Amino acid sequence: MLGEKKMLIRRATLDRSQRIRHIVQWLFVALNVWLGVQFYLWVRYFEHGGETLYVPRPAGVEGWLPIAGLMNSKYLLLTGRVSAVHPAAMFLLLAFLLMSLFLKKAFCAWLCPVGTLSEYLWKLGRRFFRRNFRLPRWADLPLRGLKYLLLGFFVFAIGAMSAEALQSSCIRRMA
Repeated sequence: MLGEKKMLIRRATLDRSQRIRHIVQWLFVALNVWLGVQFYLWVRYFEHGGETLYVPRPAGVEGWLPIAGLMNSKYLLLTGRVSAVHPAAMFLLLAFLLMSLFLKKAFCAWLCPVGTLSEYLWKLGRRFFRRNFRLPRWADLPLRGLKYLLLGFFVFAIGAMSAEALQSSCIRRMA
């Protein structure tokens, strides 16, 4: 199995999937930029005591709150109720996890702005330097593992919390 090459299959028609994927990627980047600007304006309104332009808080900003989504998921499992604080964060986190589970890298390849940025950075590096630089293996492996250590820390910390602790942390997040 190792070392076997996949047989190439010539397509009968032109493959437009990559073009469609790039369009979807940039639409999601634009959506996230729009949400970020709207959130910035919303925060700025309150920072200036209501003297600037008021825009409503964008609900989509909760997609940037995976820790709140994780906390709300645990709260749902313990109580059977959806938390009133950042409920969309939980639904978005669960949707992204299910998408990743069933469609593998579809979330990163089609929707995630970080995946889009990463893809275009390596293309930019290849264009300017004619190659991509690689970290030495001794540095690459521990750095890749950092994200899993961070995830493990949050899963452990939230896993140790009771429903009351989760509820009180939600109340503190609202204040």
